[in-house]
Amino acid sequence: MKSIKSIFILFSLTLLASCGPTKNTEKELSADAQQAQTEVMNKHPQIAENFANSAGYAIFPNVGKGAYVIGGASGNGVVYKNGSKVGYADLKQLDVGLQAGGKAFIEIIFFQTESALDEFQQGGYELAGNASAVVLEEGVSKSVDFQNGVGVVTMPKAGAMAGVSVGGQRFEYHSAQ
Repeated sequence: MKSIKSIFILFSLTLLASCGPTKNTEKELSADAQQAQTEVMNKHPQIAENFANSAGYAIFPNVGKGAYVIGGASGNGVVYKNGSKVGYADLKQLDVGLQAGGKAFIEIIFFQTESALDEFQQGGYELAGNASAVVLEEGVSKSVDFQNGVGVVTMPKAGAMAGVSVGGQRFEYHSAQ
């Protein structure tokens, strides 16, 4: 009976991670991404220079994550090159570890170089489980840590989650054309 419950939980979380939050239209997603960018820049002005100085960035305005030992996260985002929208991306994450809860957050991936952005746009891009993200907290000034030309920033929106997990994120890119 215990193994059936574990299989059901694993299946449910995998289904959650594969479906994820979606926007009805690209226009709504783009508006949410712009609002998330404005919110991050207003609350954390030190991050603003990354929008201006990066070759590109991807904004995921509404990433949802849930976990009970096995966790899943999903979100949709907009990809920009030199400040102009060039496409869309889907984020999926599945991880295992001591964790429980659920949360929503904004995630922004900055690409220092055009080659890092080009690699992301080729599709099937993955951030390894050891990739670190700068977590923006109210009133705390932090700078973005870049690894291999990529820097990740997250800003909590809602929810509570406790624990430590190991896992990576996978992204699929879709051109705006």
